[in-house]
Amino acid sequence: MAHYSTQYLWVAVMSLPNSLSNSQVTLYTGPNCHLCEQAKALLYPLLTERGLRLVEVNVQTDAELQKKYAIRIPVVALANGQEKGWPFTAAQIGRLLDGAD
Repeated sequence: MAHYSTQYLWVAVMSLPNSLSNSQVTLYTGPNCHLCEQAKALLYPLLTERGLRLVEVNVQTDAELQKKYAIRIPVVALANGQEKGWPFTAAQIGRLLDGAD
């Protein structure tokens, strides 16, 4: 499996056509983040059920992301710019996704 810098992954994700970028949800995370692990465990079943893909972005790899999200992680972000920081429930994220359609 190829390993890519999260910074480059972010650029690639942002340049995807709308139909592809709308089929994914971004989770801003950090290293050794137990809340991020809880968030992923909550998100994976919900996103799988809806046919969505989770893209993790480690905020430590980019100074701007670190400045914006460092103490807020985990943060869920949709392609339309909506965000929800921790704590959140599956129901809250479901409603966020329902509003994004």
